Amino acid sequence: MSLHEDIQAVEDEIRKTPYNKATSHHIGKLKAKLARLREDVQKRASAKSGGEGYSVRKSGDATVALVGFPSVGKSTLLNKLTGANSEVGAYEFTTLDVIPGVLEYKGATIQILDVPGLVRGAASGRGRGKEVISVVRNSNLVLFLLDVFQTEHHKVLMQELYDAGIRINMSEPDVTIKRMDRGGVIISATMELEMSDDLIKAILGEYKIHNAHVLLRDNINMDQLIDGVMANRVYIPAVIVINKVDMADEEILEFCKAKFPDATFISANEEKNLEAVKELIYETLDFIRVYLKPQGGPADMDEPMIVTNGVTVGDICDRLHRDFRDKFRYSQIWGPSAKHPGQRAGLDHRLQDGDVLTLIIQK
Repeated sequence: MSLHEDIQAVEDEIRKTPYNKATSHHIGKLKAKLARLREDVQKRASAKSGGEGYSVRKSGDATVALVGFPSVGKSTLLNKLTGANSEVGAYEFTTLDVIPGVLEYKGATIQILDVPGLVRGAASGRGRGKEVISVVRNSNLVLFLLDVFQTEHHKVLMQELYDAGIRINMSEPDVTIKRMDRGGVIISATMELEMSDDLIKAILGEYKIHNAHVLLRDNINMDQLIDGVMANRVYIPAVIVINKVDMADEEILEFCKAKFPDATFISANEEKNLEAVKELIYETLDFIRVYLKPQGGPADMDEPMIVTNGVTVGDICDRLHRDFRDKFRYSQIWGPSAKHPGQRAGLDHRLQDGDVLTLIIQK
């Protein structure tokens, strides 16, 4: 049996098994096995393609990946938003490489990447899907671009990204698994869990984890526990933009609006509603301002760094200089994230809007 046939067999068994308390152990073990098999497929796809994705250097304050099927208008949208020169054509796979463009908006510099169209099977390498997904994984925001006449593509795209370990509009589960040499599996939780200890142990057993301390600070389900065990998922916000509205009648538009109430409707070709797309990108990226202060000098309050919410001191080091993380000694922080003015903090400290930051770097 091939890996793909193994995956199909496990998926079929999960689908056929009614979910209840009696079957939860069996389904939990099946889902853990399925995650392992999908991981194996991705590893093989990486090895087959040399393990490399497209070479795109991240730049600007944040990166947005335009994700959609071929010929939905990604190249046109990129060109209209940024002035980039991405080839436009009404046939599949016009874009065979990743085309970057830059959107300057409200003081933020936003890199937008037009990636080759994703197709069904991309997570396992079809249509250069592995390379495309590697670009998506490193983005700060996914913009799903759908054709108004083919909105069913959204479900396929979501499944492909999920199968590739990309979690869209989801929070990372607060799970800590510390392996031990002996003692079995010890489970601690800060709240009452819906999953039983036996189910948690059964899932861990699928990954040959038989001795560990597991700390759960969220009331998670079995899929989230598997994600926590795999520890290679990425969590990315996403928005939906529906294109080609100039070609659709009122009935089709009403159907799409009911199906996707939060979507933004545009005509990239006719430049209709593009300002709304810029605002949508900016608001969803959730930027904050961090002011840099040289040691012993005044802070630069005129030109803050524009960064995405959730940024750490280490992320700032990476933005400023490639050697800063390695030579980092400590930082000092004034502002909302500091417990007291001038608080010393390490690389993992999360910054907040309005913080003033001093980096102490080894000479």
